[in-house]
Amino acid sequence: MDHTLYKKFGAHIKKVDGKTGVFFSLYAPNAINISIVGDFNDWNGQQNSMIKDNATNIWSLFVPDLEEGTIYKYMITDKNGNSFLKSDPFAFYSEIRPNTASVVYNPFKAFEWEDGEWLDKKAAENSYKKPISIYELHLGSWKRNYNRGEGPEDGREFLNYKEIAEQLVPYILETGFTHVEILPLTEHPLDESWGYQGVGYFSITSRFGTPEDFKHFVNICHKSGIGVILDWVPGHFCKDAHGLYRFDGTPLFEYDHGILGENPVWGTANFDFTKPFVKNFLLSSATFLFEYFHIDGIRADAISNLLYLEYAREKTGLKNALGGDAKLEAIDFLKTLNETIFKLYKNPLMIAEEATSWPLVTAPSYNGGLGFNYKWNMGWMNDMLKYMSYSPQERQKHQNLLTFSLMYAFSENYVLALSHDEVVHGKKSLLDRMSGDYIQKFDSLRMFYGFMIGHPGKKLIFMGGEIGQFIEWRCHEELEWKLLKYPQHDALKTYIGKLNQFYKSEPALWEKDSSSEGFEWINHKNQTQKLVTFIRKGDNPEDFILVVCNFTNNQYFNHTIGVPRMAEYIEVFNSDKDTFGGSNELNQKMIKPINREFDDQPFSISINIAPLCTLFLKPIFKKRGN
Repeated sequence: MDHTLYKKFGAHIKKVDGKTGVFFSLYAPNAINISIVGDFNDWNGQQNSMIKDNATNIWSLFVPDLEEGTIYKYMITDKNGNSFLKSDPFAFYSEIRPNTASVVYNPFKAFEWEDGEWLDKKAAENSYKKPISIYELHLGSWKRNYNRGEGPEDGREFLNYKEIAEQLVPYILETGFTHVEILPLTEHPLDESWGYQGVGYFSITSRFGTPEDFKHFVNICHKSGIGVILDWVPGHFCKDAHGLYRFDGTPLFEYDHGILGENPVWGTANFDFTKPFVKNFLLSSATFLFEYFHIDGIRADAISNLLYLEYAREKTGLKNALGGDAKLEAIDFLKTLNETIFKLYKNPLMIAEEATSWPLVTAPSYNGGLGFNYKWNMGWMNDMLKYMSYSPQERQKHQNLLTFSLMYAFSENYVLALSHDEVVHGKKSLLDRMSGDYIQKFDSLRMFYGFMIGHPGKKLIFMGGEIGQFIEWRCHEELEWKLLKYPQHDALKTYIGKLNQFYKSEPALWEKDSSSEGFEWINHKNQTQKLVTFIRKGDNPEDFILVVCNFTNNQYFNHTIGVPRMAEYIEVFNSDKDTFGGSNELNQKMIKPINREFDDQPFSISINIAPLCTLFLKPIFKKRGN
């Protein structure tokens, strides 16, 4: 496998025979003729014809006197004599939509990176034993260039990568997230695809500036201790005429098979993983992002679409060579992808969005797994959002939605994801999905976030969830920042910041995320009162936290819960605090235990808990001699 195709293909500024120009190289085995066209030759396909190497099917040409910034396309003539224009699959930069030409750009030129300390720190760490709280965002709608005095008044639609960094990094530090995850930045023609229907797998989208501007963005994030994850789409691509679809007049990148090649769910085409060139193309795209942009991880989109021959479509009985429904060649690619990334880069985050029960997604390939190190927990997300939509009175019948995730929580390394997909297409925003009146919705959302922090697994929420948007996400509008003028919304943002800060400070909440040794139910069967209590445990036997969640709108005084140790307990976090928008029903005094068994625990304590509240308790162990 070749993971550096970008060094061979595309447009590279070079000096040949003493002349500086651009060397173009393209793989198009079924084309009859290819020429390079652009403003430099008035888009005349009769000039600058490329030369084909019949042994390799690679077309190439050196054009002197071309410079960085030159726009170009390939004029391709197929076997039927049809000529059409295509952008460069290996373009390093592209025109901003609606224009579709490629742009000569040198991504290899020196950049003054200042993130050595971050990279060294990451290389020495084990992410499984670190807190990970991810802020997922869409750069085009987090903030827009409304000439609010924060950006140049030049009529641009979007902020530049540098301008985004100036505003986003302080915001992430304030709200306490450890990483940002950005919806795809590979070049794409349609805004409404959110980047998930791409054409430029080596071209960081020009909507927000140049590739160098994006390097600046990553550099600033790393200098501030913030990791950067990119969404990346290895399964399918858009069918726009200038893109990869039927690139040389034949299915070059996609399957030459109606069922395998066409993706009716998204109206796209599926990559053909039986072709070595396609696998090398995608593998090179991934390594390019790590190598030249210093990203910390990839969230691979729609992995289920790669695992099954007929995923999310009407079944026709299509089988693989072994008689099963697995897409064997794509599975082989995923294993190779992960093996390559983990070999080349220290402690990357390779996260799979996989929506089925496919086993061993996060197991190493040498143990029969796909080789990712994290997987989105779609089951937890679906169950919990359904549970939270029920009124407290209805929840008694649906306790399994609350507890079932612990039956499989340690079968993979999970990320609990409340992603962009959950706040669009009529699903409502997270806040609006909570049951109850205005105040109860805020109480419920804070309680839910607290439960999420206590539940095993790394964390992710999509932008807007931290300020309590009532409307769904709209990709053409920025977040409703004006909501922060209202006390409940501003208090929710404060809560998220303090909750993340608390999460990061407590090893018991993340040191054993992927081990059943890090979790113990105290009481998950209290369906009548709808309170659940559990313990999270760190590596140190004396480092544990009790998590108590009240999913009702009833307040409980002197509520008894079992505890494992005879020690005094202190409340260390409470979602009902008044500065978070709650009623301030707190346990402010030291909580003394009694020598009485309860909840199958040897000792017990009594606490007060507000309606729709999550609270956290820690034991205080006295040192010997005191």
